[in-house]
Amino acid sequence: MNAVTATAPTETQAEAPGTHPAPAPFTTPVVPGLRWSDALNLAMPFMDQTHIEFVDLLAAVQTAEDADLVSRWQALIEHTDAHFGQEDRWMADTGFAPGSCHMTQHAVVLKVLREGLALGQQGQMAPIRQMAHELTIWFPQHAQTMDAGLALHLKSVGYDPATGFISEPEALPALAISGCGGSCSPSDASDAEPSTQDIAPETDPEAA
Repeated sequence: MNAVTATAPTETQAEAPGTHPAPAPFTTPVVPGLRWSDALNLAMPFMDQTHIEFVDLLAAVQTAEDADLVSRWQALIEHTDAHFGQEDRWMADTGFAPGSCHMTQHAVVLKVLREGLALGQQGQMAPIRQMAHELTIWFPQHAQTMDAGLALHLKSVGYDPATGFISEPEALPALAISGCGGSCSPSDASDAEPSTQDIAPETDPEAA
């Protein structure tokens, strides 16, 4: 994956989302609302390294001045596109149905982030800053549920993310997984899909 390389932070505890909330209406740089911690570690190096990079890029967005905000948001989107695409490939390789709830959440989140980029390119910085704040809340929930379930599933079938080799093919599901691979059942898929309002701020129509 063509991702930005990052070094794992030394913090051992995560700062709870909201510990350093952005002041409404999210118009200025703030202290990052999320730090890498053991609570986010899924004991799957390929996935964890990508998540470390995501957290670092998100922090770079939150601390950016207006002059750098759009470019840093663009970098986060590019990384996230590759990040989600990588996980989607792993799911496709190991028995997930196209359009499973985990894949759907990826698509919805990327769509919202790109909408934020378009607003930023029009000079509206507040929506990006608010989305960044919301991501500090959304990401731990996503990582500790859907991604944790995916990691367990990949380990159960002996999947090697580096090569795509499956050492225990007999453990692959007989039926395609439409749920989230351990974090929800197929019947829960619709409940797991995020609303764009989870990370999309309201915008002022007059400012558009």
